[in-house]
Amino acid sequence: MCLAAVYGKRPEEDETLLLKNVSKILIDGDVITMYDIIGKEMKIKGALTEVDLAGSIVKVRCTD
Repeated sequence: MCLAAVYGKRPEEDETLLLKNVSKILIDGDVITMYDIIGKEMKIKGALTEVDLAGSIVKVRCTD
């Protein structure tokens, strides 16, 4: 199983951890919906900026 940590960055702010143990990410326009292994859902507006599968890291530029 490949799980990832998702980090978000807003303009003029430091990068922060949004959600750990993410097992699924869906993208619909500028809405990113993430689910962790226990089914917790998180929706944010933004765009993916990096996906590191080997390092299990996803980075998002947040716009909301």
